[in-house]
Amino acid sequence: MNKKVITATGRRKQAIAQVRMVSGSGKITVNGQDVNEYMPFATLVMDLRQPLVITNNENTFDIDVTVKGGGFNGQTGAIRLGITKCLLAYDSETDQTREDSYRKLLKAEGFITRDSRIKERKKPGLKKARRAPQFSKR
Repeated sequence: MNKKVITATGRRKQAIAQVRMVSGSGKITVNGQDVNEYMPFATLVMDLRQPLVITNNENTFDIDVTVKGGGFNGQTGAIRLGITKCLLAYDSETDQTREDSYRKLLKAEGFITRDSRIKERKKPGLKKARRAPQFSKR
């Protein structure tokens, strides 16, 4: 049987995730490890599974992720966006005006939009981006 492989890239903060989605049993691997071993908190695992839960595909696809950069929170956001893009590519042949289309379901939850917030650069004369040195009157 020929399995269709869907790939997508997700980004969040400094993290970049390359997601490969194949029909299977619902197994998610991140950098060669099971997602529950790789992510330190169960809330992060729950967060990256949300697009699959909303579209009722928790046990439909095997997902293999390669993620680089950032911390666990940024990596989770990048993986979630990559999974969302894969689901949209999978559902691209169906009518997008239907109420049960993946695009409408995911758009309502705000998963399609990339979160573009990144760390603000440090300015000269300041300790951080906006933190000024402590003022001393004397």
